[in-house]
Amino acid sequence: MFERFTKDARAVVTGAVEHAEEAGAGSVDAEHLLLALLDREGSRASFALAALGLAERGDAVRQALGRARRRAGLSQADTEALAGLGIDVSEIVARVEEAHGAGAMDRDGQGRRPGRRRPFGKGAKETLEKALRIAVARRDRHIGDEHILLALTVRPGVSGEVLADHGVTHESVTRVLYGGGATKAG
Repeated sequence: MFERFTKDARAVVTGAVEHAEEAGAGSVDAEHLLLALLDREGSRASFALAALGLAERGDAVRQALGRARRRAGLSQADTEALAGLGIDVSEIVARVEEAHGAGAMDRDGQGRRPGRRRPFGKGAKETLEKALRIAVARRDRHIGDEHILLALTVRPGVSGEVLADHGVTHESVTRVLYGGGATKAG
């Protein structure tokens, strides 16, 4: 599959690995792919993100991802569902951090053995597989960073939720990249 990746898509994957390493994560996940997409300039995905106003709100996205990491990767929807059952995730996080220190529930850094390559987690693998399916469905001969962005918008979980919270949906990205308005990526 990776032989079909464009230079920009490969840079996103490499950037995701770097984000995972910087965070001390046990594996590369979908959130790392999103962070790497936010770092890109001059690519189709970066064009779409800028057209949708996310370029100026990158820090807000990073903060939202950080809050999710503090909740052990639970999305806001998961947190709200648990609240409906009477479970206050914020209270649990506060108590765990009080006892074990700030970031104790952070998924990053757990299970990482020094000197070993960082594996791709389920979320990252599913995102890249979905990017392939999107490219094939569009009859594109390559997998670009725009396909990775589109895959993140349809995948359930923190990355898709954070993107949607900032107005970046599958429909809006598709409109910017492939038509339906005055703004179109070239």
